[in-house]
Amino acid sequence: MKSGCGVSMKKRALITGVEGQDGYYLARLLARKGYEVFGVVRKKARRSLSGSEEAPAYERIYADMMEFSSLCSCIREIRPDEIYNLAGLSEVPLSWKQPIFTAHVNALGVLRILEAMRLCAPEARFLQSSTSEIFAPSAQPLHEGSAMATRNPYGTAKLYGHWITTNYRESYGLFACAAILFNHESPRRGIEFVTRKISAAAVRIYLGRQKVLELGNLDAVRDWGSAEDYVRAMWLMLQQERPEDFVVATGEPHTVREFASAAFHALGIDLAWEGEGFAETARDQRTGEVLIRVNPALYRFPKEDVIVGNPARAARKLGFLPAHSFHSLVEEIVKSDLSALSEDLR
Repeated sequence: MKSGCGVSMKKRALITGVEGQDGYYLARLLARKGYEVFGVVRKKARRSLSGSEEAPAYERIYADMMEFSSLCSCIREIRPDEIYNLAGLSEVPLSWKQPIFTAHVNALGVLRILEAMRLCAPEARFLQSSTSEIFAPSAQPLHEGSAMATRNPYGTAKLYGHWITTNYRESYGLFACAAILFNHESPRRGIEFVTRKISAAAVRIYLGRQKVLELGNLDAVRDWGSAEDYVRAMWLMLQQERPEDFVVATGEPHTVREFASAAFHALGIDLAWEGEGFAETARDQRTGEVLIRVNPALYRFPKEDVIVGNPARAARKLGFLPAHSFHSLVEEIVKSDLSALSEDLR
């Protein structure tokens, strides 16, 4: 927050990755709280909003996570009170196809922006968007002290970003912390993610535009929360007296099968599951038609069957409790897809 004659007393926030799912909701949250919000973008193209979406109130500023000098210039110009680093490649399968790019952005990009902050705005507060993919597989809910190990380029790069944030906090005294985000969804989630793949396919089947949805491991367990909820946790972390890392999760395990059932139920279609393994299918209870079948080619290897977080510390120290239930979140995503696809058909 800057003071002086003719200078705004509003807090200033700088968001990298502002045009992604989390960036949209965070920019909207901060604008509603009276912040001046600046969003880092690399190019002039931007995702268009549907008629029902609220355009986030932020000023676009051009910088590149792979170019240190541009980040320095950006931070010097904005003089932010808070920096939220949400930029990066977010798809695990794509990280195998682009491992070097993933490392440049998800790992070294964090280092570049921390170093730029250290040199140009050491009094600012920094939030790194970390991920549950940094943890070693565990049958128990994962917490801040759980063992860390990764099995893909995405998680490995994110683990570097997580630890370099800790290093800069401990070595330079920066207010720098990491939000360890478990799976979080919204209507703005990319169609390449299984949640949107399910919701969009359910709507197309409901509208008669698709016959069958093919999925991989139906028994995979995830802790699905709301992106709109989780950006509130990010903001709460930067309002604390001292910087700490927090797991941001719901603590509720749900299978891909449950997500699919909830998505179809939101459209008034109840599924009956039959068979096991690769032979498992889901039928419409009313018509008997097969709507979902398993495709072994869609399994992810190595298998990561259970990823569930323990959000107790965030609830206790931040007062953070998710506003969305699992079923209300799924319904929100499905209804958004229904509205968009129905509009396309007009």
